[in-house]
Amino acid sequence: MTDDPVVIVGGGFSGTLLAINLLRHAGPRTVLVERRSDQLGRGVAYSAANEEHLLNVRAANMSALPDEPDHFVQWLEAHGLGNRTTFVPRRIYGAYLRDMLKEAQREHGDRLTLVEGEAVATRSAGRGHVVSLSDGRQVKAGTIVLALGNLPPHTPPGINPGSLPPGCYAGDPWAGDIVDGLTSEDTVVLVGSGLTAIDAALLLDAAGFTGQVLAISRRGLVPRPHVSMPPVLGLRERPGTKLSALVKTVRARAAEAGWRTAVDELRPVTQMLWGAASDAERLRFLRHLRPFWDVHRHRLAPSVAERIDALCASGRLRFAAGKIVSTSADGDAVDFRWRPRGGSEVMHTRARRIVNCTGPQGDLLRSPEALIRHLLAEGAIRPDALRIGLEVDAQSRVIGADGATSDQLYCIGPMTRGGLWEVVAVPDIRQQNWALARRLANAQWVGGEGL
Repeated sequence: MTDDPVVIVGGGFSGTLLAINLLRHAGPRTVLVERRSDQLGRGVAYSAANEEHLLNVRAANMSALPDEPDHFVQWLEAHGLGNRTTFVPRRIYGAYLRDMLKEAQREHGDRLTLVEGEAVATRSAGRGHVVSLSDGRQVKAGTIVLALGNLPPHTPPGINPGSLPPGCYAGDPWAGDIVDGLTSEDTVVLVGSGLTAIDAALLLDAAGFTGQVLAISRRGLVPRPHVSMPPVLGLRERPGTKLSALVKTVRARAAEAGWRTAVDELRPVTQMLWGAASDAERLRFLRHLRPFWDVHRHRLAPSVAERIDALCASGRLRFAAGKIVSTSADGDAVDFRWRPRGGSEVMHTRARRIVNCTGPQGDLLRSPEALIRHLLAEGAIRPDALRIGLEVDAQSRVIGADGATSDQLYCIGPMTRGGLWEVVAVPDIRQQNWALARRLANAQWVGGEGL
């Protein structure tokens, strides 16, 4: 490792927490680059949300530090904002991360530099690198860590935004005001029925929209709610990776102890199961089982589930299983044509707005991000086999187009899901983060050995 700092590109949860952990582990000097300083420590997940959006995990399991499991609970209680069982607003969790960052700055300010700007390229420079920003500034780096978060959703098949009236298509529910210009006579179509669609429905309701909302997805599955249940210890042995056998095991356990227990017991071994599976098995999971996994694994806070149930009971929100056929302009709205699952008749819905709620994607080859496009062109990164992120090894080292790992380029967070699968929630990211911070901190004392 050179004497140049670790440069972390991305100041959301993953990037900010890595900077904090490097300081806590007495690691090398750190530069944290984030295009929007107001999102430092929060990213989209914790900054774009409003008070209606709650964490979908109880506070007891949301500590950002694996060595201090009650860290978040203690912060909550100190601020009078909740306790171990609370499902807190995501904005509060963003405030918690900001407080951690401020404390790290107070204690280690001389070793942490915050840079507001967009990283667009990198190049080798001696034993290190230079990170170029969009405004022409350059930042020296001994090691670069990509903490890019999630990529925006791709446009679903059947929708051509360029052919629709202005304002009728929202490609990212967090990128603008999805309520702007709507009236009580309008219909909004949410493409997707998972957590992002739940967030969008809550946004519309909180803003006073009283029209109709149709949430459509291939299977029409909706996230299940949390309920009170005894602690789950988790499996002690890893079950077989063959999907048919695994489904059989989970079904048997669900019949015995309930589906929530059956799913939660897999938590400690999910990454091992994914790591042992072949690319063909992983692809089968994504095609056939992922929707069922998502709605059972990523659940709703009880109060959120109650609000969604109330919207459905009032007739203002409807979930449907179906496939988009096509869209076209219909005056100042859209003729949204879709075919219900299992049917042949094409349905017509006049939508004043279509909101893409398919959730974050990870196909690097479709990303407009300047840095990603540059790294791909340079052969410094490559998509994973399933094209749901970029390829890394078990130590978070990026694998280039030639198949070689880099000792100076790393990636953490959701973009490593291809190799880990479960790396989108706080419990997984904090562990990945902790391990990399210790590795980088140790490396500075042994001249780079062990990387």
